[in-house]
Amino acid sequence: MQLFLMRHGEASFDALSDRERVLTDLGRYQTRQMANWLTGHVAAFDLVLLSPYLRAQQSWQEVVSQFPEPCKFMMLDELLPNADPAKAASLIQAYAMHCKADKVLVISHMPLLGYLVSDIVGGVEPPLFATSAIGMIDVHGERASLGWLAAPHSID
Repeated sequence: MQLFLMRHGEASFDALSDRERVLTDLGRYQTRQMANWLTGHVAAFDLVLLSPYLRAQQSWQEVVSQFPEPCKFMMLDELLPNADPAKAASLIQAYAMHCKADKVLVISHMPLLGYLVSDIVGGVEPPLFATSAIGMIDVHGERASLGWLAAPHSID
């Protein structure tokens, strides 16, 4: 399985709650830019898992404009910024197995994404994900390796 972990795009702080923060124009642009770049690495996703926060959903709207609709799409409370990474990793892998998904996209937040990499790959310090950044993890049974981590500033 290839697991693509994406941080939402840049979001405004002008909101009533963290859950309701919206993407800025730059956030939308960089997310589209990364989605376009990602088309060179994957043609479609079998499974997409999202945080229920508005900025993650808006990021998915930018990504889906570059890709066909996935076979399965779900929003999960276990993908919130401060969620338990071990629980989130187990849930992601369980849904991937249940859906027989080979290409999985997760759109979530820091610090969870960094901890997910560390939890899934093992022995890796949690990386920092810039806004709109995407990391790819190759998962083969019990073994996993971080293939790459790309951000808008690194793909130009």
